[in-house]
Amino acid sequence: MLGDTPYNEGEVRRLDTLIDDMNRERLDFVVHVGDIGSSLTACDDAWLEARKRQFARLRHRLVVVPGDNEWTDCRDPQARLAAWRRLYCDVPLEVVRQPGEFCEHMRWVAAGFLFVTLNVAGSNNNVRDAAEHRRRMAAVYAWLDQSAALARANNERLVLLMQANPFIALPRDGYLELRERLIRLGGAMSGRVMLVHGDTHTYHDDEPIAGMRRLEVWGSPIVGWIRGEVEAGELRFTVPRLR
Repeated sequence: MLGDTPYNEGEVRRLDTLIDDMNRERLDFVVHVGDIGSSLTACDDAWLEARKRQFARLRHRLVVVPGDNEWTDCRDPQARLAAWRRLYCDVPLEVVRQPGEFCEHMRWVAAGFLFVTLNVAGSNNNVRDAAEHRRRMAAVYAWLDQSAALARANNERLVLLMQANPFIALPRDGYLELRERLIRLGGAMSGRVMLVHGDTHTYHDDEPIAGMRRLEVWGSPIVGWIRGEVEAGELRFTVPRLR
């Protein structure tokens, strides 16, 4: 797991070294939880394409989640999300996608865990655009509810992967309904739900919602990754590995 990097050319070079480190590991897949550039760089086709080429150096299968710097923070958010989708919706994993336009909403099973990606962005989840926010979050909630029901039916643990830190309520709270749903989910599937996100660039491994574990990855200026391993049915993480 990694996220919120690289933001500048120096971090690009450090990410290359990090990729070399990861290529020496045996990994089933890698997830980048969004913000593959800063708001000054990631609104540009050339930057997204350069990151696509850089990530191709990974010998492991990669899934990337959209972050706010790639679309909601850009001048033309919908055009930028379309550009992101052209490059990053096609993944080398066998996944199930949500029908419709949200090709970034995927899920797959590994080692008894159901991994689910959600397009929930930082910067208050684009709540300033009420119509876009409402339409996208309706899709998010439908995908979340369906995936949770599937995990319960198949006795799988649920891992939710998204960019935003949903516990940031200022200056405008774009996550209230999502938090309420996560609270209910934590109660219904106590100890069987994990949320992995980036956004605020600070490592956390805690339980901000009862019954739900949260992992936040480090971000710029720190370039690092966290390895997860399943042991005795539990998903355990190493300490962050930094470059």
